[in-house]
Amino acid sequence: MKKAIIIIPAYNEEKNIAGVINGIKNVIPDADILVVNDGGEDRTEEIVRGLGEQVISLPYNMGYGVALQTGFKYALKKEYEYAVQIDADGQHDPGDIPKLLDEVFNNKADVIIGSRFLDKGNYRAPFIRRVGMLFFAKLTSLIIGEKITDPTSGYQAINKHGLQFYAGDYYPVDFPDADVIIMLHRAGLKIKEIPVIMYPSVQGKSMHSGLKPVYYIFKMFLSIFVTLLRKAEI
Repeated sequence: MKKAIIIIPAYNEEKNIAGVINGIKNVIPDADILVVNDGGEDRTEEIVRGLGEQVISLPYNMGYGVALQTGFKYALKKEYEYAVQIDADGQHDPGDIPKLLDEVFNNKADVIIGSRFLDKGNYRAPFIRRVGMLFFAKLTSLIIGEKITDPTSGYQAINKHGLQFYAGDYYPVDFPDADVIIMLHRAGLKIKEIPVIMYPSVQGKSMHSGLKPVYYIFKMFLSIFVTLLRKAEI
């Protein structure tokens, strides 16, 4: 088996983290797992350690992108060749991990994105969020000249070239989504989507709740604009 690590960013996920880890272990019993506890104030770290898995706890809540990038930098430091990022809330089906890894192992792309919308996926987001997803999917597809259906997916497999890019200075520290796909394309890295299963949030919570969607849209437009102005590099 090629050297791969499963990276799980988590923020106050004590109710879900054990189920996610056990789900991964049911699929890949010998999986290397790293949970990045993003300054949570609950028992996430304690639960992860109790299950015998690796955990890095950030000193305070620094954002989804920082938590992910911490995992990517750890993976490179420990000389992992591949990584899978999967969310801690239980929405992603761990059964799709071998499929994601198989694609990246066989050099199908540098970053394999798990799309909940391919092959007539039955995931249904709230209307306003679904409109936003569709808009940024169309915009991203137009910019890179390749069809993208799920630019907000947090379920990905990444090879070493992708890890090196994700660990760099340009990786967004709050909502790494459509802008990252455009950055990858401009840096010459190959992206591919494959269908995955995604379930509704168990607790109905989202990082895009309240006024955050307004900030997200503004930030994403700004980030894409700056990305297009910046010289492409890896």
